[in-house]
Amino acid sequence: MEDTIQAKAVARYVRISPRKVGIVLDLIRSQPLDKALAILQYTPKSASEVLFKLVNSAAANAENNHNMDKDNLYVAECFVSAGPTLKRIQPKDHGKAFRILKRTSHITVVLKEQEEA
Repeated sequence: MEDTIQAKAVARYVRISPRKVGIVLDLIRSQPLDKALAILQYTPKSASEVLFKLVNSAAANAENNHNMDKDNLYVAECFVSAGPTLKRIQPKDHGKAFRILKRTSHITVVLKEQEEA
């Protein structure tokens, strides 16, 4: 198995639930770069703005650090894992307190160049 060059970008401690990010990541997985950016630009989800910046960052890393051709890039891998959860309290009636879990995410996007056939 040969080593292929890959460009990676990671966003850590993003204040959005990993479940919400995963829905948008499924839309762009294994898509060409220009199509993935178009999908993110026109998807009405809160995670799409963060992912748009992250994919652009990975593309810039590919171009500047690895001398890859921007036209041949595609989203090889993209995944999200849970970051630390912020625990907050919501006051309720009769002196009760309900816990609110504010979830965070660690998002990773990996771009690779397509092999010419």
